[in-house]
Amino acid sequence: MAAHNLPDAAVTLVPMLATGDKIQDRPLADIGGKALWTKELERALIDDQIDIAVHSMKDVETWRPDIFVISAMLPRADVHDRLIGALALENIQQGARVGTSSPRRAAQFKRLRPDVQIVPLRGNVATRLAHIDAGDADATLLAAAGLDRLGMGDVGAVLPLDTFLPAASQGAVGIDRLASREDLLPILAAINDADTFIAVTAEREFLAAVGGNCHSPVAALAQVEGTQIRLRAEIFTADGSEMQCGANLYAIGGDGAAQLAQELLGKASAKLRGMFAS
Repeated sequence: MAAHNLPDAAVTLVPMLATGDKIQDRPLADIGGKALWTKELERALIDDQIDIAVHSMKDVETWRPDIFVISAMLPRADVHDRLIGALALENIQQGARVGTSSPRRAAQFKRLRPDVQIVPLRGNVATRLAHIDAGDADATLLAAAGLDRLGMGDVGAVLPLDTFLPAASQGAVGIDRLASREDLLPILAAINDADTFIAVTAEREFLAAVGGNCHSPVAALAQVEGTQIRLRAEIFTADGSEMQCGANLYAIGGDGAAQLAQELLGKASAKLRGMFAS
């Protein structure tokens, strides 16, 4: 509305409740994966109930039908994870229960603290914080971007990227449309952040090349540096006992993401490759 000087009546918000919000007692990977966050919105696009859909890019499937196109991304928010329940990893007691249903976070945590017990924990921010307060888990990890958007920027301890590289697309919000709706392109172009779009696209290209799924612990972070992309990535076994990591600096539009994926898979054990290569 601000970008195009539109009146309030020009835009209608259509709230939707995703299946992923309705089912919170099981890990996401066990009940359908990322599609549980997007299918209601995609159906609304197809049925012409909405013109555009707004997604957390971390929840958008890597492989999608060609009828959908992510056409804009907002400026990226904080990509860090925050630790809830302790000031630092070393302050967490031996054998503590760490609540997360993210394979990436579980593997990263177990790699640094193999003594902890990972327990499933899902739900929105308020739900997860309530579980910690109730003693269902001693600690958990939350995305800084989500906390910041809720005005909770002072909650939790920021974890460094060198030990907790984020999930691909973490902190990014994308705008989805039907491929047939090219009339929306000039409208969405005005709110697209080019650097975020390029970086997140690179991270998603890495996910596609490495062949992971919702069960695969994988982290990736790209940053635009002039005409180049610097991409860092990690792949893990489920228990964090093996990690392969690397980085690539390549020209925008190049195939550096696929090259990095092949490099990491090439260094990985058969066990680790089996979790990724498709």
